Amino acid sequence: MSNPAMTTTIRIAAGSIAVGLIVLMLKTLAWWLTGSVALLSDALESTVNVATAIAALVAIRIAARPADHHHPYGHHKAEFFSAVLEGVMIIVAALLILREAWHGFQAPRELDAPLPGLMINILAGVLNALWCRVLITRGRTLKSPALVADGHHLLADVVTSAGVVLGVALAVWTGWWFLDPLLAGIVALNILWSGWKVMASSLSGLMDEAVPDDILETIRRIISDRATGAIEAHDLRTRHAGRATFIDFHLVVEGETTVARAHEICDRIEAALKAKLPEAEITIHVEPEHKAKHSGVLVL
Repeated sequence: MSNPAMTTTIRIAAGSIAVGLIVLMLKTLAWWLTGSVALLSDALESTVNVATAIAALVAIRIAARPADHHHPYGHHKAEFFSAVLEGVMIIVAALLILREAWHGFQAPRELDAPLPGLMINILAGVLNALWCRVLITRGRTLKSPALVADGHHLLADVVTSAGVVLGVALAVWTGWWFLDPLLAGIVALNILWSGWKVMASSLSGLMDEAVPDDILETIRRIISDRATGAIEAHDLRTRHAGRATFIDFHLVVEGETTVARAHEICDRIEAALKAKLPEAEITIHVEPEHKAKHSGVLVL
């Protein structure tokens, strides 16, 4: 836990639990005051927010553990499992909302004390909006998939709250009480799409997807610029897991190059890569010149 970035990540994840509990209490109060099906659905999704915030915190703490005998590459992928779980829970919440919306649509009813309920729900939505911005921006900076996924989950909740407020306000204004469950159902469909996107993004990490093209091009340029004394680098492979970026490639040097000289070239490349990607894990396989493929990264 001595890593400052990891310490910050854990603190933010813990903050999500506190914010989630406050928002859940506010939305539950709003539903209790009004009896609105849409507000009940909004509160149901907030229970998932709390559960996923706890899951994210547990995953981040596991990911912070150093590599060990059984996990020589570290525990970084734990965050992806958490993000997949969040995606599943978002989808489950959307299905629950659709269920409540269907029942409400079959038997619409006039709402009690709609104005206080709406004001409380708006307050909860604003709090969620502010916190989801913190999660997404800080999660990207800290390269934490769990925080980013939690932020997108909260963003879906903000959209839900906006739709719910609109539906309840229109129902009160027009007296068309079926609008309450109808808007809840429409927003639930949007949440389903959000949950799928969170899952798809996380599954790419679990499948060892390569780094984005712009980062790959940066890696190639650094190798080309810093590998003076080598001939080429080929079979470059990358993958990402949480904050860690794994890079491995073959570096071809002239046959008479000494071990010490080859090691010096490798150290120079590693230092330059880590300066750009501090969490990079780099493996370089040195080969003699007859192994050259005349492809990949040519050394400038």
